[in-house]
Amino acid sequence: MSFQNSALLLSWVAILLLALVVAGLVRQVHALGQGASRPAGLGPAPGAPAPAFDRLGPGLLLFLDRECGVCADVLAAVPDGTALRAIFAGPPPGEAARPGVTVLADEQDGLFADYRVPATPFAVLVGADGRVRAAEPVGSPEALRALTLEAAR
Repeated sequence: MSFQNSALLLSWVAILLLALVVAGLVRQVHALGQGASRPAGLGPAPGAPAPAFDRLGPGLLLFLDRECGVCADVLAAVPDGTALRAIFAGPPPGEAARPGVTVLADEQDGLFADYRVPATPFAVLVGADGRVRAAEPVGSPEALRALTLEAAR
């Protein structure tokens, strides 16, 4: 086989591989465009009945762990005048919470399990009808601010 024929064959193989890669990328972009499904087990689904609603009532529930550094930052960034319930895994920290923040411990209540909290900090917004409006991880103070704005609506 001559050099020209070898180069031509190698070029066609490269073009075929590139076409397969482009087809795979187009398929992934199409799947992303359809929207990702909600991962199972990541808190209660929006519209589901909120566990322990009779005890906790409507509002923003913030699930925290006292040994989580991000949790402390998120709790410290709660805007003034925001009413929320901070639910700690284990005993709550000794320091006083911010005004408007009700601190609860999840020692025997099992709220973390009932709400299927995958990691902390995690927030659940419960409507006045007793249904979950939103449930999502809160990785930063800005994410909590966005949820507090949604809770105010």
